[in-house]
Amino acid sequence: MTHDHDLVLRPTASQTEAALNPPPGRNGGDLVVESLAGLGATTVFGLPGQHALGMFDALRRSDLRYIGLRVENNAGFAADAYGRVTGEAAPLLLSTGPGALTSLAALQEARAASAPVLAISSQVPTAGLGGGRHGYLHELPDQAASFRGVVKSVHTVRTQSQIPSAIAEAWTSALTVPHGPVWVEIPQDVLLAETRIPVVTGGDTFPEELPPRPELTAVAADLLSRAERPAIVAGGGVVRADAAKKLRQLAERLQAPVVTTFGGKGAFPWTHPLSLQSWLEDRHTTDFLEDADVLLVVGSGLGELSSNYHTFKPRGRVIQIEADLGKLESNHPALGIHADARLALQALLETVGERTDPSAPERVRAVLDKVRDRIAAQELTLEQDVLAAVREALPPGAPSFWDMTILAYWAWSAFDAKAPNTMHSAQGAGGLGYGFPAALGAAVADPTNPVLAVSGDGGALYSVAELATARQYDLNVTWLIVDDGGYGILREYMTDAFGAPTATELTRPDFVALAESFGVPGVRTSPQTLAADLAKALAAPGPSVVVLPAVLRMFAPTHLG
Repeated sequence: MTHDHDLVLRPTASQTEAALNPPPGRNGGDLVVESLAGLGATTVFGLPGQHALGMFDALRRSDLRYIGLRVENNAGFAADAYGRVTGEAAPLLLSTGPGALTSLAALQEARAASAPVLAISSQVPTAGLGGGRHGYLHELPDQAASFRGVVKSVHTVRTQSQIPSAIAEAWTSALTVPHGPVWVEIPQDVLLAETRIPVVTGGDTFPEELPPRPELTAVAADLLSRAERPAIVAGGGVVRADAAKKLRQLAERLQAPVVTTFGGKGAFPWTHPLSLQSWLEDRHTTDFLEDADVLLVVGSGLGELSSNYHTFKPRGRVIQIEADLGKLESNHPALGIHADARLALQALLETVGERTDPSAPERVRAVLDKVRDRIAAQELTLEQDVLAAVREALPPGAPSFWDMTILAYWAWSAFDAKAPNTMHSAQGAGGLGYGFPAALGAAVADPTNPVLAVSGDGGALYSVAELATARQYDLNVTWLIVDDGGYGILREYMTDAFGAPTATELTRPDFVALAESFGVPGVRTSPQTLAADLAKALAAPGPSVVVLPAVLRMFAPTHLG
């Protein structure tokens, strides 16, 4: 009897000949790039370094497109965005020690946001491994230890024959839900040594699916069908799983109001009658969610920002669907369903009963009216006008990438993303410098759309070197820099807490002149001309910079009272 798993595909005569006589001049680096190409990669990001030169030399013998940034952390942000936009694992090539460590903040953001990044780093020569102090350049006692608490998985290579399997294993890990960054490291001598290993021609991997347990979805469906005041919190897991349509179907069947988290922007239509939008930092929204007798949380851990700084105290039954096992019931007791959001929502759609609730849209409108009245009472017209100008200028399908800046904090709550997977920020880990390099990665992924990056002047100073990258590859990114002379949100926090700010004021360059020195067009705008200037810049091919001198204020928080 023959079983499917007993079948072995035998090589053709030409494949056998190629395997027996691999082309000369290949090294361990060729095995890296061949493995990536075999897995389906077309683009890699990175920065060369002495120990990694074997990989970079191999790139010129491959068809992979290389995008080189000027700082490893920015290369990581670019790979993060590429992974978010395409849903593919984004290769990130790095060198040993300082180069590798400089990427840590970007990898932390990728982990928090479930962005699939495949980081491949060199290591000191094999003779220097093992924790001894051999004095090699860039030597660390245990380089991988610096990454184990940040990435999903660590994969070490010590011989050339291990390279294809280690990269395939890492690729699978990056694309198994929840997606995330992974780490591969290969010693310098392994990368440089000539190889007689045949050209890597295959590399299919099959990330495991994460379906829900049927007995749990049956209970969840029963609870939702019988609920009197159901509500839904939709997080980034809905976006990552491409489950927005299923979310909408379920919400309409249940007549359940939906609020999207800041990582879940666009997961539910902004103007839908059941949309509570994203006003999670508002007590009126918090009260509404606390009053739900059944609250369905999809793709969110209900962390600090999603819970109005942990002031949210649900009184009803919570159902939590989450692919990251560590986030399941980590903040609130719930019927925890460890599953991919798309598969779990499909299971609920197949089993949940239909509800009628004519009052649901009215209750949603009442909450949004209260939110609007609260904001209107604070005389924040400038901030709302600036955000409206950005929305007016940005084409509906164009992606935007927001740094940690006051305008981004407004956007989390008040910006209509128009579509899922189009608005991204660094709110996962909260590091500065994300917006512009991430936008470059998105422009590489899809050159047909203009891309918007938004930074404050403080965050922009983390990324100005990448103006050279934008120009070198002629990427369609418009960078809006809101120049308020310092770290604006920290200025507000310190003034509120201590009566005066410290270490928040910054000397900064003339950003327009700086952009033009890189060959990138720049313009200084005003709140009144922002929409027109931004639209013009977005419509022009290639990179551009728009500078808005303005001091913006945040709306008052509701979690401190």
